[in-house]
Amino acid sequence: MKKYFFVWGMFALTAPGLAQTSHTDERISLEIRKVFEASEDQNFRLFENTYIHSPDLVLEFYSQRDFREAWIEDGKLTRHAYEFRYLVRRAKYDGLVPEDYHLPQIDDFFEAREKNERYGSAMELAAADIVLTDAFILYAGHLYSGKVDPEHAVSGWNIEKKSTDPKILKGLEDALAEGEIREHLEAFRPKFPVYQRMQRSLVRYYEKEKEITGTWNPISIRTAIKPNERHAAIPVIRERLLFWNELEVYEWTDKDLYDSLMLSGVQAFQQKNGLNPDGVIGSATVRALNKNPRDLIRQTAVNLERLRWLPDTILQEFILVNIANYSMDYIKNRDTLLHSNAIVGRAYRRTPVFNAPMTYLVFSPTWTVPPGILRNDVIPAVKKDPRYLASKNMRLLTHSGNEVDPYTLDWSSISASNFPYMVRQDPGPDNSLGLVKFMFPNRYNVYIHDTPARELFARDDRALSSGCIRIQKPFELAYLLLADQPLWTGERILMAMNSGREQKVSLRRQIPVIILYLTFWTAGDGTPMVRHDVYERDQDLYKLLTRKIASDGLLQKL
Repeated sequence: MKKYFFVWGMFALTAPGLAQTSHTDERISLEIRKVFEASEDQNFRLFENTYIHSPDLVLEFYSQRDFREAWIEDGKLTRHAYEFRYLVRRAKYDGLVPEDYHLPQIDDFFEAREKNERYGSAMELAAADIVLTDAFILYAGHLYSGKVDPEHAVSGWNIEKKSTDPKILKGLEDALAEGEIREHLEAFRPKFPVYQRMQRSLVRYYEKEKEITGTWNPISIRTAIKPNERHAAIPVIRERLLFWNELEVYEWTDKDLYDSLMLSGVQAFQQKNGLNPDGVIGSATVRALNKNPRDLIRQTAVNLERLRWLPDTILQEFILVNIANYSMDYIKNRDTLLHSNAIVGRAYRRTPVFNAPMTYLVFSPTWTVPPGILRNDVIPAVKKDPRYLASKNMRLLTHSGNEVDPYTLDWSSISASNFPYMVRQDPGPDNSLGLVKFMFPNRYNVYIHDTPARELFARDDRALSSGCIRIQKPFELAYLLLADQPLWTGERILMAMNSGREQKVSLRRQIPVIILYLTFWTAGDGTPMVRHDVYERDQDLYKLLTRKIASDGLLQKL
């Protein structure tokens, strides 16, 4: 059994001669107080390589209770201590790391007590009490607002943080006073029902990991496999579908034949992975099939962390865009009134993760080409052929609004750095914004809009835009948003969309728009929904999530 020893030089304590039997509360209380009085630095080291993570809050907690121990009674661990250790062990089902919460030290101390190796000195009991308190505070803080700072570069997260005080110390005091450790600790978790559903999925993935026998070799195909075709990869694909319970066990006559019974399993699997359920086994389907339970444990963990970052305000009406799901939902009174496929930013022109209030719509919009597209796309195209602007129904304008004839300019001397004009596309069916745009002013110049390229919504990979969000059902969204303005009937909305004249319509209330990046969630019926990490953010976030707690600025500060 690994032993953890006090670093004696860190404390000015009177340990010699202390009897190895149960001690009075006063002795343990005195030792708790001395830990904070005698520390020579701000690290508050208790054991070798064991530090108090939240010294200020731990000190405040004990100061409020006159340094009385919290987890020990008559020299013995209370049932609350045992219940809390059980909860720490299960931190992995929140996608967290139990060792962050002093689990090795807690286990070592509990094991020694249970084997009656020693009752422990007052100093040891005090240290154990502090470790349990520190673990509760840190665990509760991570449940409430996450372990990793959402503002870290790898997260790409710019949604406003929770503004409320979690009142962790009160939660701890109440938990101990009422004897309800689990209830009060779990109260710090996000209140979203999806969080609890995702936890259950994570438990299942841990269970599925135990079912793996042998190696999980990657499937590789050169061309897509269609139903009724034969392929050497079919036996392994069938095994994967059986493993994930997408197929019932059945007898097959040709092991390499993609038969009709497999087809339904493939389609169900594709549906859960956000793919077109056409039954064709292509690269995207194979990529999803190659994920093993450990991969999905990691994916679930990082998305539980993302949910912990979200503000805990319950919204009655909002628009939710999930970049990784290529989708937009309009939600009111907890009902999804509209679901629409969406197109989001390419990997190198990523749609940002943020929130902002939607305030107005624009029918038959013009499109002023943003600087990035102007620099990378439009100017190079015009330099090759000045007719490009007319072919796209675009006009060259000065910043005061005067039109300029592109044929009068020496384009060989013009570059993106010295370009003194604007390029604006007139309204019409070929306008890049389509027939309506939905505005929620923000520093990213990102908004939701229609598109003339309707065929792109049928693709599995819809990371195709320059950052803005194109939706498949713009009329339906406009109709719902203007439902409280009776003059805006469906007929009038259609007329405005096709008028060829730009028209702004203000909303009567601000509607929050939340743009998320979730690559995993669990649906209301318990179905796990797995999405491709199109921006490749999960791995970097998982590394931070599993990194040992350190004062390196990468992790949340309480």
